[in-house]
Amino acid sequence: MSREAPTLEDVAQEAGVSRATVSRVVNGVRNVDPGIQETVRRAIERTGYAPNRAARSLVTRRSQTVALVVSGAGDTPEEVHNAVATRVFADPFFGRVVSGVVGYLRPRSMHPLLMFAESEDTRRQVLTDLRQGSADGALVVSTHADDPLPALLADAGLPAVLFARPSRPVPLSYVDLAHRDGAALAAEHLLARGCRRIATITGPLDVAASRERLAGFRDTMARRGHPHVPVAEGGFTLDTGASAMSALLSAHPDLDGVFAANDLMAQGACQILREHGRRIPSDVAVIGFDDSSAATGCRPALTTVRQPVEEMAAAMARLLDEQVRGVRSEATSLIFGAELVVRESA
Repeated sequence: MSREAPTLEDVAQEAGVSRATVSRVVNGVRNVDPGIQETVRRAIERTGYAPNRAARSLVTRRSQTVALVVSGAGDTPEEVHNAVATRVFADPFFGRVVSGVVGYLRPRSMHPLLMFAESEDTRRQVLTDLRQGSADGALVVSTHADDPLPALLADAGLPAVLFARPSRPVPLSYVDLAHRDGAALAAEHLLARGCRRIATITGPLDVAASRERLAGFRDTMARRGHPHVPVAEGGFTLDTGASAMSALLSAHPDLDGVFAANDLMAQGACQILREHGRRIPSDVAVIGFDDSSAATGCRPALTTVRQPVEEMAAAMARLLDEQVRGVRSEATSLIFGAELVVRESA
């Protein structure tokens, strides 16, 4: 016969405290002496007690689940929705976001629920799930500047935190990077190498981060006496980076430096440069952005601007947790600094 699962009473007896005290520790009540909390936690480990999540939710009014929402704009047809989901899973950036979120949630016995909100119906489902308590709040990664979900969440008064500053002001907390500063680091490094005919591959210019990186790069170049920077727009993918590099080489065959607004596009640019017989970095220096797995997987390894995505995602989860627990009531912003990581490509 199987052994019965340990109960609260078993933990209380092991710890030498009351059942009510054990219950308060298990449910995260904050007015318990830290020494008693530690005693109870050790008793839980020794007995192997596992809290009943359903019963715990009735006490705490929390599901211990957080919605990680990848959100866009418009009414997206099913085939486009599937393409978006495929692109998200293939993008090293999103994997780093998930890693940071899970890294914060797991030690706190909290769990992520992945949701896509690319249409009116799926946005409505996110709002419904949050109102019904299926998730305690939402961590939102928007893929489009016109994404209506942040405003819908704010209007509904639902707990939510955004990855990246929203295009239109909403009273929600967010984490972001100092994108202009990062792009300025790339410009300064290319100029310091002696590059003089420098071009840039931007991300989609309807995305705020892309515009910020372009502005920071152009501004630094202008301050250093380079008023015109050739620009080609990409889509944050390897293929669009390759296409943009082909267009730049066709229009400016003598260029000697390239800044791409993410590592995947920089990797695509390197492929095209090699196909045209250009040596990297002696003929053309290349710098990416993000410091993702694409940077270390590229040949040569990419010099890039590091975006601490995992730390940013963990901070996003922490802000949401504080909001749900009532520790934080006002919206806030956290802006992370960028760092240049020098490798072989520049």
